[in-house]
Amino acid sequence: MQLNYILIPLFTVLVSGVGSYFTSASLLSWYKTIKLSSFTPPGSVIGAVWTVLFILATISALIVWNKFSHDNYFWIIITAFIVNGILNVLWSYLFFYLHITGWVTIEAAILALSVILLVVLIWPLSKLASSLLIPYAAWASFATFLTYSVYSLNK
Repeated sequence: MQLNYILIPLFTVLVSGVGSYFTSASLLSWYKTIKLSSFTPPGSVIGAVWTVLFILATISALIVWNKFSHDNYFWIIITAFIVNGILNVLWSYLFFYLHITGWVTIEAAILALSVILLVVLIWPLSKLASSLLIPYAAWASFATFLTYSVYSLNK
């Protein structure tokens, strides 16, 4: 068995778990006290969407790892996946743990751009691996708008 079949899903679980830790630290207290936009999905929908997106991103990373030579371009893509995971956790930390809604809006935009960058970087290598990230790019862009709306409603 190749180690990447353990390490890539493990990284996804780590990102998801740490992000969930920061999220759950605030869901029963601070988050219930802030104003949310009318188009904020219920928490169960948000959780389900993130689960699907993490699975798709894991599959995309596995395709890239398994199908392409491990040259400099490959390592740029892998680094972009790692940075994206860190940005994902950072968003949860800044928003749910520190409650910094202004700066986290900027961080959310950077997170969305990191997904778009992954889509663009991977496209020449694998249309499938790249396409698997398009829902993530769309959701991260929507999440940026939601984050901005929270900031605007709670200034």
